[in-house]
Amino acid sequence: MKSYRVPAAIVLALGLVSCQTTTIKVDPGKPLATAPAVKPYPLKTCLVTDEDLDSMGGEVSRVHEGQEVKFCCNSCVKKFEANPSKYLAKLP
Repeated sequence: MKSYRVPAAIVLALGLVSCQTTTIKVDPGKPLATAPAVKPYPLKTCLVTDEDLDSMGGEVSRVHEGQEVKFCCNSCVKKFEANPSKYLAKLP
């Protein structure tokens, strides 16, 4: 069993040596790009069915054009995606 220790140690050492890091150069005069802000979902019910978000086993969350939208299930997501403007009109 001792014969496996040396090759295993060599393989491990080579693996560690081969790991490389990536350096990103940042221009100090330019701000870093940030993700656009997402508006939080203001309702406690599903946007499609108006049922509690947990009524179907747990809420499903998506972001649509910067607006967080929550649903009670995946089938509501499909309905929303078919006609988002209809459902987004419900938001205050």
